[in-house]
Amino acid sequence: MTDTAQRTPAAPHKDINTGPVQRSWKAPIALGVFALLAVILFMGFGRAGESTLTLSARADSIQLVPLVLPTLATCYIIAAVLVAIAVAATLMVRRGTRVPLWLTTVFSILLLLGFLVWASAGANLPIPGLLAGSLGLAVPLIFGALGGVISERVGVVNIAIEGQLLAGAFSSALVASVTGSPIIGLVAAMVSGVLVSFVLAAFAIKYVVDQVIVGVVLNVLVSGLTGFLFSQLLSPNSDALNSPPRFNEIAIPLLSEIPIIGHVFFRQTLIVYLMYLAVACVYVGLFHTKWGLRLRAVGEHPQAADTVGINVGSTRFWNVSLAGAIAGLGGAFFTLGSVGAFGKDMTAGAGFIALAAVIFGRWDPIRATLAALLFGFASNLQGVLNIIGSPVPSEFMLMLPYLVTIFAVAGLVGKSRPPAASGKPYIKS
Repeated sequence: MTDTAQRTPAAPHKDINTGPVQRSWKAPIALGVFALLAVILFMGFGRAGESTLTLSARADSIQLVPLVLPTLATCYIIAAVLVAIAVAATLMVRRGTRVPLWLTTVFSILLLLGFLVWASAGANLPIPGLLAGSLGLAVPLIFGALGGVISERVGVVNIAIEGQLLAGAFSSALVASVTGSPIIGLVAAMVSGVLVSFVLAAFAIKYVVDQVIVGVVLNVLVSGLTGFLFSQLLSPNSDALNSPPRFNEIAIPLLSEIPIIGHVFFRQTLIVYLMYLAVACVYVGLFHTKWGLRLRAVGEHPQAADTVGINVGSTRFWNVSLAGAIAGLGGAFFTLGSVGAFGKDMTAGAGFIALAAVIFGRWDPIRATLAALLFGFASNLQGVLNIIGSPVPSEFMLMLPYLVTIFAVAGLVGKSRPPAASGKPYIKS
């Protein structure tokens, strides 16, 4: 060994499993802002009296005692806990520890509970009705979000969810009215959603037209076409062509008797039960089957998928069509499970909120479903609070679902990365 080698210092050991801790202050800042708003609302605009939360519906065989809370004291305690959680999150980040998801979840639940208690001071807030109405408003959003997840996972941006929902609502109302069968109307809704998707897939995949432009044009086209047919065909003959039979509620034995959630989830129509099945099938299919692996491969790296023998164009085309069929089911809920008759532009932007749920849920079917439920809850909350006479301005409550959507799309849920090839046409070289 040479003298030079003896004097050469050993290279510092580097642990490949550790590195500089990247601190993200997004969660503590968000929690701190919401905690401050809670303190201002609960303490600066405190309301005296008692808040009554009804926990059982009249049809429940097991009746729970209503929860009566002193409004001011409850809001003060919740505000203090929210501040403590925000401080704890700040200390965690300073130590280089990530804020756990369960802590953010607890914070969100307490914030929501505090707001409900504050808003319902001196009134009775029916929790089962609030949750059931939220689920009803979220059903078409969930179907649309599932269609959006499949379409974007395979590499096609689906701006046309609104048109697919609207086409499904129109065709299901018309066909069910003529045939007298809601089942046939449900099939017609799926077919109409597929037809809209055919146009999207043909222009986006075969003719390489900008996918966003095609989606916007399809939304305008379906809106105009259904509006014209409604005024010229359905409206003058509403008894024969726009009076579809609706699905009846089906109560699942035992499960429907569970307090609170039984009335909400297990006394529903066939479409809602199909929604439960669709969520499970899409999740399992995407992440635990060969079909899902091929679909995700095409959406992430179509060149590599093509190299191993996957037909990129065909995979995209048929999966975009499947997404349209699922979205069409969501449109059928408007006419066969909720409203009962078709109305001009009755989807009212639900497709765009479903698209926001896809982004909010990070292109994951379970998370997108939870995001759609959140948007449905925000939409229903404004109606319930108006009924019980809440002091919150009705104009603000009408804005609430869209504010939640804006916050979600703005990235408050964290960094969202879409599938790498989403929106990018594939031209085989």
